[in-house]
Amino acid sequence: MKVTFLTGEYPPMQGGIADYTAILAQQLQKLDVRPSVLISRAYRRPPATTPITVYPDVQSWGLRCWQDIGKFLERHPTDILHIQYQAAAFDLGGWVNWLPWFLRRRRNRPKFVTTFHDLRIPYLFPKAGFLRWQSILALARYSDAVICTNPEDEATLHRYPWATHVTQIPLGNNIPLNPPPDYDRQVWRNQLGFAEQSIVLAYFGFLNESKGGEDLIAALAALVERGQDARLLIIGGELGDSDPANRAYAQRIRQLIAERDLASRIVFTGYVDLPQVSAHLLAADLAVMPYRDGVSFRRTTLIAILQHGLPVISTTPAICLPQIVDGENMLLVPPADAPALSEAVIRVASDPDLAKHLGQGASMLGASFDWAQIVARTAQLYASLLQGA
Repeated sequence: MKVTFLTGEYPPMQGGIADYTAILAQQLQKLDVRPSVLISRAYRRPPATTPITVYPDVQSWGLRCWQDIGKFLERHPTDILHIQYQAAAFDLGGWVNWLPWFLRRRRNRPKFVTTFHDLRIPYLFPKAGFLRWQSILALARYSDAVICTNPEDEATLHRYPWATHVTQIPLGNNIPLNPPPDYDRQVWRNQLGFAEQSIVLAYFGFLNESKGGEDLIAALAALVERGQDARLLIIGGELGDSDPANRAYAQRIRQLIAERDLASRIVFTGYVDLPQVSAHLLAADLAVMPYRDGVSFRRTTLIAILQHGLPVISTTPAICLPQIVDGENMLLVPPADAPALSEAVIRVASDPDLAKHLGQGASMLGASFDWAQIVARTAQLYASLLQGA
C-alpha cells in the first residue's frame, strides 16, 4: 500500500505536525505501508538521508498547489493521499481545503484522508467571513475519510448529517521519556540556575495567544509577590515554522516579563533535541499549561507532559472530557484566571502527597496515547477505504 502524506511541516521543520507526521510515517512502515511525503519547496532538506522519501514539489500553498499536486500524483501514483491539516501549516490560504473537491472526478485518483489537527479556520482574504468555515467543511465533506484528533472537533463535525465518515484517532507522544544517559535531576536543575527549594514550573511548546502565555507570566508574578521562590522553565522554541504570525505575541510576552522584572526567574531553553526536552520536563516540579480555549488532547505537548509523570495544572476543557478527572490526573482552573492559577501552584507545591498523586494520575492518562494503537487504527482505516473502492 502506498501512502503519500501532504503536509505543511516535516522535520527538520519545527512543529507538532512535523513530528507527528514523521513518527506516523515511520511506524506505518512496520505494517507494509510504503509512505512518502509531499511538501512545499520551502522545505529545508536535512543534512542526512531521511528514512522516508520527501518530495518538495509544491511551489506554494496558493491556487497553484492544485496543479502541482495533480502533476505529482500523475508522476507518483499513490493509493492514499493523507492530508495533515492545520491552517497555519498551509500558510492560512485555504486552497488545500478544496483539493479533494477539485480532484474528486479525476480518473484513478487516490483515496483522500484528512487528519484535522484542529478546526481553526484559514484566513483566505479580508472579510472572507462565512467562506472560512465553509473551506473547513469542504475539506471534511469531500475527503473519503476524516480523522479528528480530539473529541471536541469530532463532535463539531458530527453535527452535519453527511459526516458519517468522521472518526477519532488520538495523537501520540512526540517526546519519549528518554533523558541523556548521565542525567542527574539535581545537577540539571543546578545548571539551569534553580535551587533545590525552588518551585520550578514547566511550560512546554510555542507561545501563542490561545495557550495563555500572559496568564502564565501574571501567575508567576503573583507567586513571587507572595514570597514564593517560583521559577519558570519554558521548554522549546518560541516560534514554529508554521506560526510566524505569533512573533508579535512572543515579543509581547518578553515585554511583560521585563515590566514585571521576572527575567531572572525565567529560563527559555530554545529549540533542543528530544533527550534534552525529556530532561527539562523531569527537572520541573509541575507543569502549568493555561490554555485560553481549555485543555485538549489536540496538544501533543500536553501528551508528552503526561507521559513524563508531571503534576499538571491546566484549564477547564471546552467540553466534558471523561478521561480528565480534576484532582486525580490534573488540577483544573478557569481559563484566563491568573489568581486561580497561582493558588493551584501553591496548593500542589505545598502538598507533596497531592503532587505525587497527580503525577501518578498523569502517567496513567498519558499511557492511553499509545503509538501502536494509533498506527494500527490508521492502517485499518486505509485498508477499509481500499477494500470499499
